[in-house]
Amino acid sequence: MITALSDDTSRLRATVDFVTQQDSESLLPLLLPGLDVAELRSLVKRCRFAHAALLVFPAHARALEATLAECGLVAQAPPQPSVVVRERLALRHRRTADDLDVRILRPVVLGRDGQRRTVEVFALTVPPGSDLEEVAALELARHDEAHVAFEVLAPDPLVLRGLRSSFALHGALPDGGGYNPHENGTVFYFATPAASKAGYRRIELYAPGDHRCQLAAHLAEFRSQQPAETMLRLLTGAWTTQALTALAQLRVADAMDTDHAVDAGALASKVDADPDSLAVLLRYLATFGVVTQDAPDSFRLTSLGALLRAETSGSMRPLALMYGGPFYQSFAALTHTVRTGQVAFEHLFGANHFDHFADDPQLAELFDQSMAANWRMFEPLPTHPVLADAARGTRGATVVDIAGGNGELLSRILAAHPNVDAVLLERPHVVEAARRRLGTARCGYVAGDFADVPAGADVYLLCRVLHDWEDERCREILRHCARAMPADADLLIVERLLPTDDSPSLATAWDLHMRCNVGGRERTAQHYAELLTSAGLTLVGHRPLPLDGHVLHARRTVPTQTAPSTVR
Repeated sequence: MITALSDDTSRLRATVDFVTQQDSESLLPLLLPGLDVAELRSLVKRCRFAHAALLVFPAHARALEATLAECGLVAQAPPQPSVVVRERLALRHRRTADDLDVRILRPVVLGRDGQRRTVEVFALTVPPGSDLEEVAALELARHDEAHVAFEVLAPDPLVLRGLRSSFALHGALPDGGGYNPHENGTVFYFATPAASKAGYRRIELYAPGDHRCQLAAHLAEFRSQQPAETMLRLLTGAWTTQALTALAQLRVADAMDTDHAVDAGALASKVDADPDSLAVLLRYLATFGVVTQDAPDSFRLTSLGALLRAETSGSMRPLALMYGGPFYQSFAALTHTVRTGQVAFEHLFGANHFDHFADDPQLAELFDQSMAANWRMFEPLPTHPVLADAARGTRGATVVDIAGGNGELLSRILAAHPNVDAVLLERPHVVEAARRRLGTARCGYVAGDFADVPAGADVYLLCRVLHDWEDERCREILRHCARAMPADADLLIVERLLPTDDSPSLATAWDLHMRCNVGGRERTAQHYAELLTSAGLTLVGHRPLPLDGHVLHARRTVPTQTAPSTVR
C-alpha cells in the first residue's frame, strides 16, 4: 500500500521541525556555499525564508486531514489546485495532467525567530490500488518536489534579475517554474548546488504577482539544459498559432467572462463547437495563460485571452485571423524563399501580397483591420515632440499619413491635437473605409500611390511602410516624400529596428516574415540613415516605441554651401 511506502506523517513532522529551526540568515549559506558576508546581507534584504515543501500521497481528502492533525497543523484555507506541480508531475511521468489531482495547502508554523512561516503541503491523491502508486513510489525515491522557498519582498524586474544572477553565480541552476493564476504568484525553481548542505535538492523563489516576462527568461535558461525538450517545444509552435486562430474564428473569447468560469459544454453550445474538442483546446491554451481552468471542464477568460474578443477596443482578433490564415499558409513555403530569394506568398498565391488582398474585399478589410490592431506600437506617437510642436504653432498644422490604412493612427493624432488637420493617402478602396471611420471635418483624402504624396504639409508619416519594400523601392518612396516636403517639414517613420548585436528583438522575427510574405525586410538604424541620405533626407534621430518599435525623425538635407574661392 502507498500509505506504508510514504509514511506521510513522519516526513511531514521532519519538515515542520526544519521550518521552525531555520531562518534566512542560517539557511542561505547552507544552500549556496561560498556566499560572503556582503552577498548574504544583500540577499536577506531582498528575500525571506518562507516555507519548506513536500509532496504527500493521501488516499482521499479525509486521510490528508488526519495527517495534518497528527502533526499539529491547521490549514487556514481549503486546498487549492497546484498548477505548477501538477504540470511537472505530468511531464516527468508522461501522464495527462487531468489524471493528477494535486492540491496545495499552507498551514502556518512559528519559527524560532518568532516569524510566521508555512509548511507547503502538495497532496497527490492516490486511491488504493490505482496505477498512481507507481508515481508515488518514484517521487518518494527522488524527492523532486521537496524544496525550500524564499519570498521576494519587492519583486520588480531588477530585483528578480539580480536574485536569479546571484543564485546562478553560486551554482544554483534554473529548474523550471510557472505562474499560478489561482493565487496570482510566479514561481522560479532552482536546483541546489552539489555542495549544498541543507538536505534539499531544490530552491524556490516565490514572487507575488504576474512576472511572466522574467519567468520566460528563466525557463529559457532551464530549457537550454534540455535540448530535446526545447526542440520539441519549438516544433509545436505552429500548433499554438492555430489554437489561437481557432479560438478567434469561433469567437470563443466573446462568449466567455473574465470574472466567472463557464462549463465547456455550455460554452460549446454558444459557439457551435464539439464540447470535448473545445475542452481540449481550452486546456491547451490554459498552459499559455489565455484562459484559466477553474475546474476539470470549467474555464475563465484571462486579460490576455480577452485581446481576442471581436467587439472590444484594442482587439487583436484580426491579427490572429491573419497570422493563422494567409500568412500561416505562406510560411509553409518558407523553404522556397530561403532557397530562391523569391517571395513565398507570390509563389503560393500567384500574386503580389497587396494585389491579392485588393482583389478580395473580405481579405482586404481583414488586412486593414490587422494593421490597425498594431496600434499599441504607435500609441505614444501623438505625443512625439515633432507633432506636439506642430500643434502649438500659430497656424493650424497639417499631417499627411502616407499609406495610413484605415486611419487608426490619424484618429489618435486628431484626438490628441484639436487644431491639427490631416490628409490620408491610400488606395481607393481603403480611402472609402477610412472616410467612414474618420469623416471629413478635419481630414482630407487622396486616392493614389506613393507618387501622389501631397505637398506643403508640416508633418509626414510613414508607419510600417518601408519594411514592405526592397531598398530601391524605399528610395523611390522617400524621394516622393522629399519632393513634397517644405524645407521645414518633418518626416516620422515608424519601424522595428534590427539590433546590431545578438540582443533579442521582434524585428528579427519580422525580418523573416517580411521576406516570406511581401519581399520586404527590417533594417538597422544605420541602414535607414543611408536610404534617407540617398533620397535627400537626413536622419535627425530615433526613439523607442512599444513592441520593439522605433520612430525615426528625418528632415530634408540642408545643402552644404561652399565658400567662394578668392583669385589673386
